[in-house]
Amino acid sequence: MLPFTPTYECYTLRGGPIDTASQHFRLAHTCADSSARSGSLSTRHGTVETPVFMPVGSQATVKALTPDELRDIGFEIILSNSYHLYLRPGVETVRACGGLHGFMGWDRAILTDSGGFQVFSLAPLRRIDEDGVTFRSHIDGSTHRLTPETAVQIQEGLGSDIAMVLDDVAPAGADERRLREALDRTHHWAERCLRARTREDQLLFAIVQGGNDPLLRRESAEVLTAMEFPGFAIGGLSVGESKDTMYRVLDETVPLLPQDRPRYLMGVGAPEDLVEAVHRGVDMFDCVLPTRVARNGAVYTRDGRRNIRHASFREQCGPLDFCCHCYTCRTFSAAYLHHLFKCEELLAYRLATIHNLAFMQRLVRDMRDAIRGDRFGAFRSAFLETYRVTDESVRMAEKDRFRQRQRRDAGPQSA
Repeated sequence: MLPFTPTYECYTLRGGPIDTASQHFRLAHTCADSSARSGSLSTRHGTVETPVFMPVGSQATVKALTPDELRDIGFEIILSNSYHLYLRPGVETVRACGGLHGFMGWDRAILTDSGGFQVFSLAPLRRIDEDGVTFRSHIDGSTHRLTPETAVQIQEGLGSDIAMVLDDVAPAGADERRLREALDRTHHWAERCLRARTREDQLLFAIVQGGNDPLLRRESAEVLTAMEFPGFAIGGLSVGESKDTMYRVLDETVPLLPQDRPRYLMGVGAPEDLVEAVHRGVDMFDCVLPTRVARNGAVYTRDGRRNIRHASFREQCGPLDFCCHCYTCRTFSAAYLHHLFKCEELLAYRLATIHNLAFMQRLVRDMRDAIRGDRFGAFRSAFLETYRVTDESVRMAEKDRFRQRQRRDAGPQSA
């Protein structure tokens, strides 16, 4: 039994009432043949069209790319990691350099996470209590304290457009007691994050938790939507469960979230998962997957994910994908990219990253067009018929290897 009894209500913030979602999110169209929807999210650094995929730039950079390259691809928003930036270079340094936008030279929208996922992934290095988390830096072992209030203060200091509440992330396979503890703590901390807000120009999103339990997911959605957050994320997925389980949880959770608020599925980035989640009514996504697999030689094509190191690319004088118009495909052959990876040239990682992110941007753009044309169901069927999904056993093995590297390095996920 937890030593607190949370109360949930609507809150008045310092400096005025909480901003309502209707001021920021406009639902433009819901598809006639599915729950897929398009809209626009207004931030102080521009309007973001949804559905949208956000590249992850954990340490104020999307690995290997410049802000100009991200703009050329067409991205309107990226994600940065407040855990990493708090530890290095520090919030005051970022603030002194013009906030996160000025620091990294990015003039469009930025979403920052609270750092909760990273802290909770450092199981041997952290201690959790009802007030917050004490953890040791994976960089130098120094001790730090993260509470709902400091999570908000850090993100306000960084100056992002969208901030996330601090939540308690239960690990995959957690028992009923741990799920209940994490859920109650997440709700209580969301309440405290709302009370701690001081910036009216920064949107604060809640995070629905509950593992794979439909009753806990329903409870979490009901509790958090009563607090009038301007946006809602779905957390705790893509942490080891099967795709069928993830889709089932989305089927049960998404309809519980308000129609007039953006719905954000955290940490999910496989192309087929975006299509299935948009079909269920999700608006926003982020993931390290497209950039991480690019550096390992995996490139997205309309037929599925391919290994550019494979000998079949050695003499392919045309582009990776004739349907792609990214800088990589406009300029270089697949044979050249194959050569660069074989030689371990640094340019290989840049060109593959540009291509994969362009693929993701084109995918969400095509989904928006299909929704507006009331043909998303046909788009989904055609995509899934053509796109070869990575084998489930291979996918799970990749995830296991990645988590093993995380634990070995005692460090959190980065892009």
